[in-house]
Amino acid sequence: MSAERDTGIGGGLMSAVDDGLDLTVDAHVHTGFSAGRDSVGVVVSAADQAGLTAVTFADQVGPDTAWLGAYADAVRRARRRTEMTLRVAAEVEVVQPDGWLAWPADLAPLEAVSVAVSRLPLAGGPVGPRDVRALLGTAELTPERVAETLIEATVRGLERASRYAPTQLARPLSLLAQVGLDDAVVTPDMLSALTAACRQTGTVVEVSEAWRSPSARLLAMLRSAGVTLVAASDARYAAEVGRYQYLRRV
Repeated sequence: MSAERDTGIGGGLMSAVDDGLDLTVDAHVHTGFSAGRDSVGVVVSAADQAGLTAVTFADQVGPDTAWLGAYADAVRRARRRTEMTLRVAAEVEVVQPDGWLAWPADLAPLEAVSVAVSRLPLAGGPVGPRDVRALLGTAELTPERVAETLIEATVRGLERASRYAPTQLARPLSLLAQVGLDDAVVTPDMLSALTAACRQTGTVVEVSEAWRSPSARLLAMLRSAGVTLVAASDARYAAEVGRYQYLRRV
């Protein structure tokens, strides 16, 4: 792992308009390096056709990822052929209740980290949505405990990740919907802890088109708490980059 660093967020990516999200940016796209299908070049061409001004590449990484250098080089080469702001980031999963993340071996190529909690981090390891639903069905977990665990792990994950690079929060609390819980299970105190962590760490919260997350209710609460929000398609195909329907509604 590289040494800790303090890299500021700059450029058009974090800009916003007074009456809503800036839909000329896309803060989370995937490529064929990981969860996507298309090359960096194809994604950039699609973003240009969509009229975007900035794109953050956020492919999924983990301890076994060996392609970060080539990935970063591909984005840097693409910068020479466009006026858009292109940023090298990666989606990193929180895997323990204390916020430990599934870091790649070297963070040096990254300009930002998109923190994700796709599985519930329990003491015995992260648990996927299907197993969480089963534990809810047997009352081994309660809805309140799921929400509390999810918020605590997210907060601690942001605190850890922000030591190394600017942070984004990917598809916030989307795990709740995946396990069949309404976001009303998130209490004001829980949300207050999350928003405080975002402000203290300078974390930008992604509003995800693909995951319809956060909900309109949570989005309004995050906005009223002064959290910085940014549009994100979470696109896996180039044709989805910068194409927003859910975001326009909320």
